[in-house]
Amino acid sequence: MDSAEYLPEPGARFENVKPFGSRTDVGYVREHNEDNLLVAPPLYVVCDGMGGHEGGEVASEIAVDTIARCAPSELDAEGLGHAVEEANLAVIQAARDGVGKEGMGTTCTAAMLEGEKMVIAQVGDSRAYLLHNGVLQQITRDHSVVADLVESGEISPAQARTHQWRSYITRALGLDPYMQADLYEINVAAGDRLMLCSDGLYSMVPDEGISEILQTVANPQDAADVLVDEALAGGGSDNITVVVVDVTGYSPQKTRKIVRRGKMTAVLIIALMVAIIGMGAAAFGFWINNSAYLGEQDGKVVIYRGVPGDFFGMKFSNLEEFTDVQVDQLQAVLPGPASRLREEGIACDSLDAAKSLVSDYKREIAKKGGGSSAGASAGGASDPSSSSSSDSSASVASSSSSAAASE
Repeated sequence: MDSAEYLPEPGARFENVKPFGSRTDVGYVREHNEDNLLVAPPLYVVCDGMGGHEGGEVASEIAVDTIARCAPSELDAEGLGHAVEEANLAVIQAARDGVGKEGMGTTCTAAMLEGEKMVIAQVGDSRAYLLHNGVLQQITRDHSVVADLVESGEISPAQARTHQWRSYITRALGLDPYMQADLYEINVAAGDRLMLCSDGLYSMVPDEGISEILQTVANPQDAADVLVDEALAGGGSDNITVVVVDVTGYSPQKTRKIVRRGKMTAVLIIALMVAIIGMGAAAFGFWINNSAYLGEQDGKVVIYRGVPGDFFGMKFSNLEEFTDVQVDQLQAVLPGPASRLREEGIACDSLDAAKSLVSDYKREIAKKGGGSSAGASAGGASDPSSSSSSDSSASVASSSSSAAASE
């Protein structure tokens, strides 16, 4: 079994940070560990790769290395977010250069913790938790299909842990050059405990179990080991990565999501204008040509190449495929997606992702007695159960993002 613990780099700063613990494990099902982590106080990172062998593991390694190189020297939420965005571009460029695999990607949860302050930059469904006064709180919000379904009330948090689409994420590094990380700034207090993890932990161990271990196992390294062992005991169906850090501080806990504010100087604005003139048209064309979305026409689900909506009366999409999925049948089994199809469309990362989502709809309709029209596959779409964070980059859409990737 591929298992490892990580130590800080020589000269790493501890200051008010107590000893940490970390561990990553391949689990019982995957052949390769596509997770990567970094522990270099005050910087901590967990990345969960997707794209299979020589894909996900390459993407997560590139992301970790880039963040380590580009992270700010002092705690700065926007600076950390910039490092994550640089990692996104590095993964995309590596795929173009033939390093790893085309379509590879990774989640990323990066935290900087020092003194009484912590900042986090997050993309995907790897999580950051904070244990404060005996209460475990999930700080980050998953960029995933099931998170959207929970928020819309279509499924419960308990159902999300076993839902067939739990491996589909809606934002990741390596897919969209314009991706931005969610940023958080948190004041921590004495006795708080930070935990970063990949979905291989929380998909096997419920939050109540995680909270109990973090509260009862005093040593951070022991806590990381026990958490991974518990995930393995629960089945170990995915790679598992955990980082646990104890902190001291004197401020009450306050969490707020950072509103991204532009701090451009006049020189930067001019430089950006020149860059937009030189490259804007090409970048826009690439984005339009590689995007897709689902819509409704004549009562059926249709696939468009491009993006929904219009700009000053100009449309940037064209009809690609007229499927045989009836929206009324979809409404009976998946009312949320059916409503979005009628109202605004469902954006997808690519045509393949759109076809895969149509195939998923057909299976759901057929399984729940929606009629024979759901029996055939949509233009080569793939089965969502064959895509996960460790072996594909298939995509589905959600209302919260323009791109959906299979983790």
